[in-house]
Amino acid sequence: MNTSRAKAPAGVNLPALRHHNAALVLDLLRGAGAEGISRLELAEGTGLTPQAVSKITARLREDGLAAGAGLRPSTGGKPRTVLRLVPDAQFAVGLHLDRDGLTAVLVDLAGRSVAVTRAPLDFGAPAEKVLGDAAEAVRDLRAAEPHKPLLGVGVAVPGPLDHRDGVLHRVTGFPRWDGYPLRDALAERTGLPVVVDKDTNAAALALALARGGPSGDFAYLHLGTGLGAGLVLGGEVHRGARTGAGEFGHQTLQLDGPLCECGGRGCVEALCLAAEARGDRGEAARVLGTGAANLVGLLDIDRVVLGGRTVAADEDAYVRGVRAVIEERAARGGGAGAGVSVTVAAGGDRPVAEGAAQLVLAPVFGRVGVGAGGWGLGQRPGGRQAASGGSRG
Repeated sequence: MNTSRAKAPAGVNLPALRHHNAALVLDLLRGAGAEGISRLELAEGTGLTPQAVSKITARLREDGLAAGAGLRPSTGGKPRTVLRLVPDAQFAVGLHLDRDGLTAVLVDLAGRSVAVTRAPLDFGAPAEKVLGDAAEAVRDLRAAEPHKPLLGVGVAVPGPLDHRDGVLHRVTGFPRWDGYPLRDALAERTGLPVVVDKDTNAAALALALARGGPSGDFAYLHLGTGLGAGLVLGGEVHRGARTGAGEFGHQTLQLDGPLCECGGRGCVEALCLAAEARGDRGEAARVLGTGAANLVGLLDIDRVVLGGRTVAADEDAYVRGVRAVIEERAARGGGAGAGVSVTVAAGGDRPVAEGAAQLVLAPVFGRVGVGAGGWGLGQRPGGRQAASGGSRG
């Protein structure tokens, strides 16, 4: 997981902000990896006093979240003690509830998947059946590390939905979910904090936090059983005023095109999946590229990341097709879109489940800005969210 940045947000030396300050320290510990980081560097990175850092790291060590990583030679005086994050001190579960399958991952504090399960899922089944399958997946993963604290469950599902309240709206093709309180219902089933977001937003979050992942503004385009986008703009997952941003698959390309499950005609999703169904992958890639080129021109982004099981079936074909359309549009349009990077998020649908786990983990490290907040996992001082079960700080 990559948490590199020029400097962590400045901490505040007030007792009321202990949790906030501990999150800043944890974020730097995570970013340092196994090599660790000294207390002096933690103070410099957070803006906290060395005394405050010493108190925080002492508590983190008591909680088992931090440990010594040896000594670092000093240019003068005593060698510096180096600290590191203990990744397996706590875990989070990520669930991807797709239209036809369930992917579940157990993720440690460093963002590594330590267990993965997959099973068929009928998203059109009664809610109690879907909920039961999700709760069973959580129980199975919990058994993999039965003695370690589980911070919560992140759930990624097709949109649209309200991530703040964890309530689904009229999921394309499954209108019966409209108004269903998935977050609260699954929390009652599992006895754990639950946070819900769109599948594409979750994957975009995972990419934004991944070591070596895309930096700056980018769009993640997920092509699986449907087509959607996760947008990272200005360092945050962009959700829009009504949390409905990213319905990329339902922009119209043909006014009189084929009927889409959303009720419209000529949508990118309908055209793309129809081309795939008839075996014309080149056309599917060109359709996806046309939508991507529209997005690049609208947002002036310089990176597009493709993902999902359909893309995974032939990554090269989709990268070539999408890149060709974007470059062609740039050549005709005076350079808009020139030099845009088109890459693939490996793993098919798995990054969505991993991103769902990050919905739980990111607030622990003070990374609510990346996720735009409102996840309902406990309030940090200053309006920031924190995951239940986080360390004292």
